[in-house]
Parts: sequence; C-alpha cells; structure tokens
Amino acid sequence: PDLTGHEKFGLGNVKYNISRIRVTAVELPSASISLLPGSGIKLVIGNASLTIDMNWSIRTWMFKDNGRGTVHISKVFVTAIFSTPLDNTGPTSISLSSCQTTSGDVDIKMNGKT
Repeated sequence: PDLTGHEKFGLGNVKYNISRIRVTAVELPSASISLLPGSGIKLVIGNASLTIDMNWSIRTWMFKDNGRGTVHISKVFVTAIFSTPLDNTGPTSISLSSCQTTSGDVDIKMNGKT
C-alpha cells in the first residue's frame, strides 16, 4: 500500500506520498532451517539483502517535488523460532514465538522529477 502523511518541520507542514512500492530484488545467500525437538522450527537467514523501488512526492507551503527512489538494505540477519504444538486434537498450527532481526547498511537514492 501507499504511504501518505504529513510532518511538521520548522515553519510548516510537509505532506508526503510514497507510492508504487515494489520489491525488485531479494538475496538470501545463507539460510537454514532446523528442527527444535519437542518445540518447533528455527529459521536463520544471514547476510541477506533487499532492494525496493518507489515513487515519492512532497509538498510544502513553499515548494513541491516528486521523483523515484530506491532503497537497498543489506547485511540483514534474521533468527526466528516457530512453535508447533504436537497435540493431535486438531489441525497443525504454527506460531511465531520469537524473532530477532538486524540490518547493517541502508542506502537510499532519490531522484527528482519523474
């Protein structure tokens, strides 16, 4: 979905809109899944990266501008634990019991005038 809002800076409000958000690349060079006996599943993703393209626009009382932007997030590490109750009373269910995520670098490029 699009991101729209406004922020107050100094002498006035800045209205912004981020639209056409698209994930254009995902890299998972190191990923593993392991079983945790009696409790669930552990997912570990290391050194992943993600690239997102978007359109943006801003408007203030003094000027307005728009363009395209790219966000590249790298050195992403995720560890997630999923619980899988092993009772035979109903359908199998999976729930996220813990998740830890870190990212190392975020590179943002914005170009004016689409």
